[in-house]
Amino acid sequence: MAIRVRMTRFISLVLFGLALIPGLPAEAAARYIVRVANGSAIQLVCLLTGFRSIENIDGSGKLYLLQAPDLLDPVVGLTTLTNTLGVLGVEQDLVAHTAGAKPPAIPPALQDTTPTAYFGAMVPHGYVDQPATQRIRLADLRAAYPNATGTGIVAVLDTGVDLNHPVLKPVLLPGYDFTRNRAGADETADVSLLAQPFVDGVQPIWTNSSSGQVDQSTAAVVDQSTASVVDGQHVPDFGHGTSVAGIIHLVAPTARILPIKVFRADGTGYTSDILRGIYYAIAMHANVLNMSFHLAAYSPEVATALTIANLGGAVSVAAAGNNGQPDLVYPAALNMVMGVASTTDHDQLSAFSNYGSRLVWVGAPGEGVVTTYPFSTYAACWGTSFSTPFVSGLGAVMLSVDPLLNQSKGSGAAAHAQPIDPNANHGRIDVLQALQAAVPSGLFQ
Repeated sequence: MAIRVRMTRFISLVLFGLALIPGLPAEAAARYIVRVANGSAIQLVCLLTGFRSIENIDGSGKLYLLQAPDLLDPVVGLTTLTNTLGVLGVEQDLVAHTAGAKPPAIPPALQDTTPTAYFGAMVPHGYVDQPATQRIRLADLRAAYPNATGTGIVAVLDTGVDLNHPVLKPVLLPGYDFTRNRAGADETADVSLLAQPFVDGVQPIWTNSSSGQVDQSTAAVVDQSTASVVDGQHVPDFGHGTSVAGIIHLVAPTARILPIKVFRADGTGYTSDILRGIYYAIAMHANVLNMSFHLAAYSPEVATALTIANLGGAVSVAAAGNNGQPDLVYPAALNMVMGVASTTDHDQLSAFSNYGSRLVWVGAPGEGVVTTYPFSTYAACWGTSFSTPFVSGLGAVMLSVDPLLNQSKGSGAAAHAQPIDPNANHGRIDVLQALQAAVPSGLFQ
């Protein structure tokens, strides 16, 4: 099916699909996360089992990623490590997925491209004044608490961020890429702008054929559920992290954003990289952790890492997932994390959103949300991935009025929401009510 192309003053991309990648990489079954008493113990474990130590995960010398010998059955590997002297805990290094959903239509807000000033940058009006921001009462918050525009550091554990996006660049910290083990978390490195890509039969989408630069006169609607190959790469979740960061910035425009790349552009990432990302966020003193993904299974080590973050005062927020079921997915279902469901612009639970009070703490808009996208563009996104950063942004805003904000305080304040459905637990977030609840007794804005 051909995609439509429109002419506007801004590039506007509808980020369709965000399809999950079926199955796991072949090497996933041969990797294990192992906890030992100290660094010397891991040497003994490797000597006894023949496993190879790849890296330390937590920075303390107690948590390691090990590679099994070739052709070893995964179950046998797990049993072998479990019964090895010096091993305190072990789990497979499974592959997690980002949490997007397939959209039904192009939202009008994406086509509202009137240039509008927003905290030092010119943005499309449809980004600032869209149904999602109206629903959560963002303008009312700005009027009542003009100085509550966000503070602290929000860590975005995702596919990375476009570090040169003009809207995000002023608030971005350098970050780290754990998929490549190098400084910086630029997700634009995942695709080439120098090729002549074909996306659903239309060329060019990503580049101007003569200059190799983004063509600012072209607006493309990209159906990534049917066309997810750019420059020969499978990248259905390219732009995911930039989109998440844009929503955080929309709610908390003066908070700093720390991009932590733990997912590839195909939407998959190892549990070990997520763990390294969480410990990195802790080391960088992040105040809020945004996790727009779900793990392949419950991970005791991820629960441990987030408990440490919680004890350090960080607020953790995670996507509830998009199976349309009352499934418990992690980390959203952990008791030290706020799980976030997706709601419609009419205050109903999205049909694709997981639900239930054991999983969901609050809901937030997650359909047709207009946000930033790589190469100075904008996208409309669907999924609990994009509901989650509304709550993370709210956490940074609450930190503006309560420097001692923690998970308990943040969750309690966010629970002052608009009731919509018992399956959304406390309801759809209301940022004004939440901030009023977060203000310490006796203090004003």
